[in-house]
Amino acid sequence: MLETLEFINEDFPWFFTLLAFLGGAIWGSFLNVCIYRIPAGRSVVYPGSTCACGKPIPWYHNIPILSWVILLGRASCCGEKFSVRYPVIELMTAMLFGMSWLTHPPLPALIGMLFLSFLVCSTFIDLDHMIIPDRFSIGGMVLGVLLSVCVPSLHAVEGPPVLANIQSGVISLTGALIGAGLVYWISVLGEIVFRKPAMGEGDVKFVGFIGAFCGWQGAVFAMFGGAFIGSIVLLPVLLVARLLGHGQEAAEAEDGEGEEADESVAFGAQVPFGPMLAVAGGLYFLWLEPYVDAYFVEFAATFLGK
Repeated sequence: MLETLEFINEDFPWFFTLLAFLGGAIWGSFLNVCIYRIPAGRSVVYPGSTCACGKPIPWYHNIPILSWVILLGRASCCGEKFSVRYPVIELMTAMLFGMSWLTHPPLPALIGMLFLSFLVCSTFIDLDHMIIPDRFSIGGMVLGVLLSVCVPSLHAVEGPPVLANIQSGVISLTGALIGAGLVYWISVLGEIVFRKPAMGEGDVKFVGFIGAFCGWQGAVFAMFGGAFIGSIVLLPVLLVARLLGHGQEAAEAEDGEGEEADESVAFGAQVPFGPMLAVAGGLYFLWLEPYVDAYFVEFAATFLGK
């Protein structure tokens, strides 16, 4: 059976990539359910998908990506629009799964699909609610360590079975501890300097989760790469928010409503960092791992004399 699969993969490499893409689209539909229901404390299994009007959605109107296109973004039962975010998440997950299969051996690729699923869920829940559920951060951290012990190839560890398993587990645990510890101390120092919380506890645990799957190099890159991405994406948003808030403050000051304007400015300052960490962690896992690891090796050789 295994030889047959290897034969198919060698002669028809697109076949399993296509399966990964289609599987990712289907899984992305389930992630939409998780993103909506988990913060509300609802079951992700029961009941089945329903429209906003309360009517169940039949399976032929719940085909990932295609249903939204065929129905032109409107529910078949009541004609109400439903968000384009649903097919976007399905397409995103499908593409991530396909890339995971193309860039990794089979077992690490499958584990990577789980890792990427956690990143997608955490990203959109953090965007919606400014939280990262512990089941993705702490649960993902524990799961990453266990999977690393079982599948040493996740961290490219080779050697005798037992020793390889132990070494891979140590790499994962080290990544989790360094990742969480790094963010924790940055958070502490940021709070001392700025006299207000610089990062949430969810971010601390989330970087630990990334480190469990990607090692300490991935955790460090997620932290600083996420900050870089955040500075590019978020600084313009914060600037616009402050400019708009300042204009609103001036207008409302004439009506004696300056306090509300201050809240408008403060609103622009609260931005979830989890999505930026997730983007950086995903980039590291899919494409940047060899380049980032090589940089750390060169850095150690240059500045530490090793």
